[in-house]
Amino acid sequence: MHELSVAQSIFDIVCRYVSRPELPLVRTVRVRVGSASGVVPDSLEFSFQAIIIDTPLSGARMEIESIPFRLLCENCHATSNSDEGLRLCPECGSVATTIVSGTELHVKDIELSDEEKVKR
Repeated sequence: MHELSVAQSIFDIVCRYVSRPELPLVRTVRVRVGSASGVVPDSLEFSFQAIIIDTPLSGARMEIESIPFRLLCENCHATSNSDEGLRLCPECGSVATTIVSGTELHVKDIELSDEEKVKR
């Protein structure tokens, strides 16, 4: 299950970009996961929740945006969804295609709560 190491990397990214005193204010970590990235979204979310237990991020949640595997055909210029790993244009049958999306795996943003609201 490599999702555990991916979740650990996401945890490390959050800790790198959010100051230590603000870590308890992290509410949402938004991640973009391509359908051909090799990462199972449910496993990633489960792993992230397991990692943040008993840390300053324990109140955070992960939101995952799934990105479809899309191709651009160099022959007919059609852009279309494709089965993961299938690089055949569904419009004209050409194999001259370029991957447009679906291999992403990155932290999109980190949302923090308003500090004043947390103190109340």
